[in-house]
Amino acid sequence: MQSNADYRSLFLNDIPMMDVRAPIEFNKGAFPYAVNHPLMNDSERAAVGTCYKKQGHEAALALGHSLVKGAVKEQRIHAWQSFHTQNPNGLLYCFRGGLRSRVTQRWLAEAGIDMSFVEGGYKAMRQFLLAQLHARIAQGNILLLSGATGTGKTDVIHDWPQSIDFEGLANHRGSAFGSTGSKQPSQIDFENAWSINWLKHTSLGNAPILFEDESRMIGRIALLPEYLALSKQAQFVLLKAPLQERIERIRNDYFVDAYQSRLSQGDEAAIAFLDDFIRGALTRIKTRLGGDRYKKLTTLLDHAVTQLINQGSWSKFDDIIAVLLSDYYDPMYAYQLTAKAEHKVFEGSHQEILDWLTQCTPA
Repeated sequence: MQSNADYRSLFLNDIPMMDVRAPIEFNKGAFPYAVNHPLMNDSERAAVGTCYKKQGHEAALALGHSLVKGAVKEQRIHAWQSFHTQNPNGLLYCFRGGLRSRVTQRWLAEAGIDMSFVEGGYKAMRQFLLAQLHARIAQGNILLLSGATGTGKTDVIHDWPQSIDFEGLANHRGSAFGSTGSKQPSQIDFENAWSINWLKHTSLGNAPILFEDESRMIGRIALLPEYLALSKQAQFVLLKAPLQERIERIRNDYFVDAYQSRLSQGDEAAIAFLDDFIRGALTRIKTRLGGDRYKKLTTLLDHAVTQLINQGSWSKFDDIIAVLLSDYYDPMYAYQLTAKAEHKVFEGSHQEILDWLTQCTPA
């Protein structure tokens, strides 16, 4: 039976990993390509932990074996066997690569399966990824993509291979209207995925990595302070797009998408969800909008929803977007752009930026 401590290789090669920690530990933070097949569930882990504090190691070990035996033990070994069958090159890990990893490894060996565990476990891998992330930030080899709301920055990020999609990793589009309707990852999961992505890019070459210019928070996910300090001084390219194109993109990417996400529940439910989605976002920025502008926008929303119900038309939603851009987002962005204008190295359309990046990137 073996252990493995080549963390870089594990993450570069997307090695499947079986996390045998309790679900509560896994949900706080894990890794891409890791699945949770615990040795102990949450209540069993809590009981063993309490026993360890009060009575010591041997008593805790005995309690663990008494809790995980018979049919319970067989079910867990079966889950591990299934993982191994699907991932013959997979590894297992616990928190520190200690007792839980060795017990799991031994029980698997008794069932005829030899599976290596990750030396140092979750804690060591997490420390490795954090160290890598801080090293990349310290190196500072980044380029930012800026642009007003609705210019299509995410599309450029997706079309340029040396890029990292923060909003994709955070499962949030980064504004009051940015919720995708599904759960965001934990902060730890986001940082782990960010570090792994950056590690993969740097393993392929030294080209600067393109990031979308983001504020401190992407939904409830926070960017590291060190990265934010770097981004304030980083060079950036500015994406430009015509106003009508921006309005259409926002309508489709945010409003139509929200509507369609609930359409399987019926048109009435989809429209109600859309109304709640927009109204909730407006409420979140109500203080910054000001009372008169907020009232104007909610009145426009009432008219837009009525028109959608009666005529199936989205045109009045464009009126909402136009007001948000002209009275809120564009002035705020223009102010932010002025503060960092000296760091701009290029501006252009989607294709012009891709062409410029290609010319600037060594073959």
